[in-house]
Amino acid sequence: MTAKITYSIFAAITLIATLSPTSTLEIVNQDNYPTARKIREDQWHLRYLEVGKAHMISQGSGVLIAVPDTGVDKHPDLQNNLLKGVDLTVGGDSGGLRDIDSHGTGMAGLIAAHGQKTGGALGIAPRSNILPIRIKPKNDLGSTEKLAIGIDYAISMKAQVISISMAGEPDTRLQKSISSAIDADIVVVAGAGNQPNLHNVGYPAAYPGVVAVGGVGRNGEFAPISVSGPEIDVVAPAVDIYSTSINGRYRKGTGTSDATAIVAGAAALVRSKYPYLPAAEVVHRLTATAVDKGPPGRDDEYGYGVIDLVAALTADVPPLGFEGATVTPPGGATSAAAQPAGGDGDGGATVRGWVTLGVIAATGGGFLVWRRRRRAGDPPPRISR
Repeated sequence: MTAKITYSIFAAITLIATLSPTSTLEIVNQDNYPTARKIREDQWHLRYLEVGKAHMISQGSGVLIAVPDTGVDKHPDLQNNLLKGVDLTVGGDSGGLRDIDSHGTGMAGLIAAHGQKTGGALGIAPRSNILPIRIKPKNDLGSTEKLAIGIDYAISMKAQVISISMAGEPDTRLQKSISSAIDADIVVVAGAGNQPNLHNVGYPAAYPGVVAVGGVGRNGEFAPISVSGPEIDVVAPAVDIYSTSINGRYRKGTGTSDATAIVAGAAALVRSKYPYLPAAEVVHRLTATAVDKGPPGRDDEYGYGVIDLVAALTADVPPLGFEGATVTPPGGATSAAAQPAGGDGDGGATVRGWVTLGVIAATGGGFLVWRRRRRAGDPPPRISR
């Protein structure tokens, strides 16, 4: 029997039988915002995450991000990055390019909005492409079956990142699709869920291999709306987040949906910069370079910490299996695995470098301690040039 999903506006959602919004939403009209520049100024998360510096390194070129949601409207700030996707709603024929609810458009904008000459909304990965997958028409009951089918479609279309801003109870059909996506080398990012409807990390975020995202507020501290739990991997801004909405408007939302889209954009930046890096290593870069918050080390509120876009793109991060040490090859040369790809997909940090690194380690190469967690006051990690 297919589990039922309840979608809440601009927040991770819960699998319950009745509609239960878990966050606030404000649609910003033209009277309130006469210029697109005002929206850019209000996107506080861009400054907090130093997106401008990150964009000097990568803007997500060549990366396809699937967004299963309410569809995506052709907003002026976003339309250049929209591909035709699929509409899985009853009688749907929009190719995913229709949204009467605004949730999907908001999430897509946080990921890939390119803005306008006068400003407008800016996404984390403004040169990435969005594959819209319309699995529900509005803020109403849907099904995990449609979400699973949407994920399967994303796999068939060779998506490299899937951003899932919804959460709830486990479902066998959905778990199978999630596993298939991970096996297909896709970075799967999902919202942990929101208080008060969820008290533990929901699914699919809680499934193994999925990047479970929690939220922080303007002060960088844990956002009370976000659930906590041992499955949390990273956190990102989740309070008063401005993005695109339907009919050319903008919106302000609060919830782990927003944080999820931001982290999906971060994954796209890394995938573009290091195009040959496997999905698991992309995730490793995000967690290994996150700024530690709360108690030292990983904790249930912040996971490994707040994402650090610039560090994720530039730090000399040892591969999985070598987290406790980095290896200095004979002669002091930098490992091939640590070399940046050169920016937005015009080079490659080949996965064969990881094999080389393993061989060096096995033959007794020198070791330098790698700090798994980076505290907020620590200097930046070592940089690969």
